[in-house]
Amino acid sequence: MNESLVRIGYAAGAFDLFHIGHLNLLRHAKSECDLLIAGVVSDEMLQLTKGITPVIPLAERMEIVSHISYVDRVHAEVVPDKLDTWREVGFTHFFKGDDWRGTEKGLRLEREFAAVGVEVVYFPYTMSTSSTVLRRALAALNGEPERING
Repeated sequence: MNESLVRIGYAAGAFDLFHIGHLNLLRHAKSECDLLIAGVVSDEMLQLTKGITPVIPLAERMEIVSHISYVDRVHAEVVPDKLDTWREVGFTHFFKGDDWRGTEKGLRLEREFAAVGVEVVYFPYTMSTSSTVLRRALAALNGEPERING
């Protein structure tokens, strides 16, 4: 295979409380690339960027994601800047849920990646299930107050 034609995809996420939305993202991403790298955001980065403490620790989330048939490789994402992650990993396509499309964050990501030749590809966001919905349901079952950040 000609290396210049290899499409290396990168799909990042917390992948905490793994659900159908995560599987959909990885399935769609694999259909668009030759090699799919799943970036699993570290516990520290989730706390820093989203104010969320994951239910499942990083090592276990990486183990789960590594066994998904669509995933060729797993990368622990330990830096907040996606361009730094690109420098470490070297992907050609970055996959994201379409809830980012047209947002300030999404447009900035598109500009930054376009400057280094990376294409941002959006996939439909799975509205029926999300980690936020699952966290709220678990909190309610445990009689805990709802948290705004996750």
